[in-house]
Amino acid sequence: MSVRSLPTSTPAAQGVDASGVQDFLDALEAAPDIEPHSLMVLRHGHVVASGWWAPYTPDRLHLLYSLSKSFTATAAGFAVAEGLIRLDDPVISYFPEFEADITDPRSRAILVRHVASMSSGHLEETFDRARALDPEELVRGFLLLPPDRDPGTVFAYNQPATYTLAAILQRVTGQPLTEYLRPRLLDPLGIGELAWISDRTGRELGFSGLHATTDAIARLGLLYLQGGVWEGKRLLPEEWVAEATRVHVANADGTPQGALSDWQQGYGFQFWMSRHGYRGDGAYGQFCVVLPEQDAVIAITAATEDMPELLNLAWKHLLPAFAPGPLPGREAADAALADRLTRLALPPAAGKPTPPDRTEAWSAAEFTPYGGACADQPTLTGVGVGADAAGWTLTLIEDGHRLDLRLGESGWRVEDTPVPTAVSGGWTDADTLALDVAFLETPHHLVVTCSLVDRTFTARWRTTPLHGGPLRRLRAPRSV
Repeated sequence: MSVRSLPTSTPAAQGVDASGVQDFLDALEAAPDIEPHSLMVLRHGHVVASGWWAPYTPDRLHLLYSLSKSFTATAAGFAVAEGLIRLDDPVISYFPEFEADITDPRSRAILVRHVASMSSGHLEETFDRARALDPEELVRGFLLLPPDRDPGTVFAYNQPATYTLAAILQRVTGQPLTEYLRPRLLDPLGIGELAWISDRTGRELGFSGLHATTDAIARLGLLYLQGGVWEGKRLLPEEWVAEATRVHVANADGTPQGALSDWQQGYGFQFWMSRHGYRGDGAYGQFCVVLPEQDAVIAITAATEDMPELLNLAWKHLLPAFAPGPLPGREAADAALADRLTRLALPPAAGKPTPPDRTEAWSAAEFTPYGGACADQPTLTGVGVGADAAGWTLTLIEDGHRLDLRLGESGWRVEDTPVPTAVSGGWTDADTLALDVAFLETPHHLVVTCSLVDRTFTARWRTTPLHGGPLRRLRAPRSV
């Protein structure tokens, strides 16, 4: 299918002050613990600002982590509308093979609406405990773990709850989530390629693992902002949109109203309520923020462990930029913002070319982990540095697999195979090579430092991958 572009407009024509967007960009780039990857701002159905920080690009898929949950909720909305699932059905009714094993009354009382709203009755995350109870079938492990309270009475952010919802959907539809969503959501919205990580059962995870473009995030937000209608056609029932984006179980935990964070405003069906509007979000700064009062959507991808600060900056700078009507006479400000958005770039790591008197020593050099093992990436057992007519190569070795990365002379050197990466850096002195390796379909960078003196290396994640596994899997899953 052909992917249709979203309507675009100048900020001023849609009542957006370009200087507020500029201030937000300034704040993001000045924040020491936030690395922005992309931004799209929509107002009144139009894209008024969009930009990607090189080496990230508009067509690049990006791991959304828990923002995946909002796509799972959307699949559930379609399944409810089609009569494939019912919110007040017990979860166990969809897994009759576990009927004899699940005897706890509270476990048997968990309804579909409870797993959709993170109100299964458990008081905390159950992933590790559920996996320990059944390493092969997470749904069974989850149901074997008795809830602490009656389902529907308490909130706990809980990955197996969403996994169970996704498992129900894939069971009743007979399709992976991506296939089920393709004719119902993805094609109608004009969303092209995306990919979802599957587990050993073959199920797409549901709670995490979706790789999509920033444009796809923006389109999902716009569908919800428009009450489930797209280009004049209803896709999602209005009732589902309302249910998915209202509080089902409070999670303020006794905090005074004025001190509530964006994670204490309540939870819907796989959407967080916010101090302003509501949102889907994922680890390290993946956001789909929907602002009904402002008729706006903000889509963000990033790499940060300070997600609250990223939202704080949006509330401080973007929220006041939304005016009640068009802003005449702002052509210069709009043009300046548009120009800046085309030039966004992450600064490459510092480094110099190979010292001339060390070229031979560095050629074909091999390095072992400092201290005997790489704590941040235990599968990484060796690093090699080599040179040929095309330049220098860094080779990361894991369990016999080799990942060859080319070094650029300056800036970021981008490679798409076998794993999409961008490499920057170089020699910090004659005996030290330090490189920043960005895995471009994720929020993750690996900083690799090699010492020629003792032939050892260190490798440190700037943000740690949550799915684990070898480096070759740090990409969107694609059929071969």
